[in-house]
Amino acid sequence: MTDMSLEKAPVAAEAAHGHGHDHFAERSNNLKLAMWLLLASEVVIFATIISVYVVFRVGPDGSKVVEQVHEIIREWPGIWLVTINTFLLLTSSWCMVMGLREIQRDNRQGLIRWIMATAVLGIVFVALQYVEYTELSHNGIALFNQGNELDGFGMRFYAPTGFHGAHVIVGVLWALFVAWNAKRGNYSAKNYAGVEVFGLYWHFVDVVWIVLFTVIYLV
Repeated sequence: MTDMSLEKAPVAAEAAHGHGHDHFAERSNNLKLAMWLLLASEVVIFATIISVYVVFRVGPDGSKVVEQVHEIIREWPGIWLVTINTFLLLTSSWCMVMGLREIQRDNRQGLIRWIMATAVLGIVFVALQYVEYTELSHNGIALFNQGNELDGFGMRFYAPTGFHGAHVIVGVLWALFVAWNAKRGNYSAKNYAGVEVFGLYWHFVDVVWIVLFTVIYLV
């Protein structure tokens, strides 16, 4: 090998590395843009559903119904159960952040552990939401309460909270898929766009729940 070829080899390797980095950055930006567009459409849907509840809440008849429901929810396990669930979901977002940090350090096992923790917390959230729905049903808060004093509340309550719960289920399945990909070695410190995109979705689900918790349970 000539001296000229020896000098060109590091330059070629550096160029190839730069090309790979550019490819990752471009792919990451494209995936995040697609996710932001999807989340924008989800914002419209959630905003519409929440607005329907708010209009009902501020109405003279609706406000009386909501006050009655709040009295029921304030009893155990009502508001405490929802508060615990909120804490669990916030914790799951923290786990998501820790998982992303681990893969940025090229620690795939760390990513798997934190993403699995995110999935488990999501499963617990859905399970506790089912318990909440069961308790509310026993107290007469059904999807349709036609003909009684709670008429109109059930549909406006279960629509946003149930739709959000469906998003949590999707997020849990996605988290398991991310963990499976990590076990296969598909993520590294130079290639973690899939983890970032999942993180955007999961944080969105978390933020939506904070809005729902405030508007439906606290106001």
